[in-house]
Amino acid sequence: MSLFDDGSFVELDTFVTHRSTDLGLDKQRFEGDSVVTGHGTVDGNQVFAYAQDFTVLGGSLSQVAAQKISKVMDHAMRMGAPIIGINDSGGARIQEGIDSLAGYGEIFKRNTLASGVVPQITIIAGPAAGGAVYSPALTDFIYMVEGIGQMYITGPDVVKAVTGEEVSHEDLGGATAHASRSGVAHFTAESEEACFAHVRALLSYLPSNNAESAPSNEPTDAPDRADTGLRDVVPDAANQPYDVMDVISKVVDNGDFLPVHHNFAPNVVVGFARLDGMSIGVVANQANQMAGMLDIDASDKAARFVRFCDAFNVPIVTFVDVPGFMPGMQQEYGGLIRHGAKLLYAYVEATVPKITVILRKAYGGAYIVMGSKETRTDVNFAWPGSEIAVMGPEGAINVIRRREIADADDPEAKRTELVNDYRDQFANPYVAANRGYIDDVIDPAQTRPELVKALRMLESKVDTLPPKKHGNIPL
Repeated sequence: MSLFDDGSFVELDTFVTHRSTDLGLDKQRFEGDSVVTGHGTVDGNQVFAYAQDFTVLGGSLSQVAAQKISKVMDHAMRMGAPIIGINDSGGARIQEGIDSLAGYGEIFKRNTLASGVVPQITIIAGPAAGGAVYSPALTDFIYMVEGIGQMYITGPDVVKAVTGEEVSHEDLGGATAHASRSGVAHFTAESEEACFAHVRALLSYLPSNNAESAPSNEPTDAPDRADTGLRDVVPDAANQPYDVMDVISKVVDNGDFLPVHHNFAPNVVVGFARLDGMSIGVVANQANQMAGMLDIDASDKAARFVRFCDAFNVPIVTFVDVPGFMPGMQQEYGGLIRHGAKLLYAYVEATVPKITVILRKAYGGAYIVMGSKETRTDVNFAWPGSEIAVMGPEGAINVIRRREIADADDPEAKRTELVNDYRDQFANPYVAANRGYIDDVIDPAQTRPELVKALRMLESKVDTLPPKKHGNIPL
């Protein structure tokens, strides 16, 4: 497998064949059956993998294929190593009936038990339909190879028969659909080779299991590097957009950032980077998409990423510029309250080092859920021009001083005066810093050095949760 270091892959269960005799299967036996399993190293670290073989009975899952996959997953759990599944299968082997379905159940069980213990990565390099999609859905990251990777519960023919809708395989379950609309896929790749290279890059940011610390490389960027360009990234006008990637790239080591879910819910950015060689997870509001507001999809995207980082000991750095939650009937009826609560739950539950930088706006409930001090965040910074308040100064004045504005000789002049007074008195970061909600108001140019110092201070952090079987996250 080109995924692994040269010559390191060792195949397991090479001579296994299925034992079914029904419906002509006794004449169709192949060594290894429909899946290749084994282990090797990626950048010197042990990794387990399985790859379904579509050339053998359509890659269909037999009882013995499921046993092979289950065995390699058990090895990964015992060894504390990542597991990578390459899916290319027509689904359950119909000739084996319930035995094949039970095999899927065994795999799903192991996916669930391994969750949060070892990283699980799925590559969709062919079809995955019906129950076959649930193993990928239970893993941490899903890659889809463009043009050949497809996922759906029911195919186009069934969709047409039941709903009357006509849709192609690609439009229904292709890489673009799942990476941008459903959010099922985290990454897409133009080829299998490009996909393997990206998986190797992703693994470099992750520990092998939940008992290890996040990896730390030899630093290649000065920890005290300041960048005066950060002083000009955020526009003076509160409603003017900018690209938060201009902030992230100036702060992290060598500007290197690996985005996750790049094409889904673009109003929030999540991904991996390094600070002084240390692996970190980044969460940031994207001001040039929906003004960085939080909606249903953005809340889910960020919450899932925060929980992954916490499960695998990856510190979280949050960049905040959020005017609030997205208003509207569609969002409310879709359960924005419930989905926003997932993000709140994820931040509070996380015990890894957490650092937050408020870049411009942090209003209302959205301020709280984006890594505020109240969500047990360790170090909270703010840039000097930022505003932290229940709502924006304009909205606040329109509510609490509307009568005074209406009675003024020049209402607009009075409104401007009151807005400026409110901003000075309530919305600036020094008020929050005075009360200890912000640890320091920093020069934007010094953001990287301040983050590095905070992260170094938090290296030995130990935090706990109350004894429980598990919490009840608002799913």
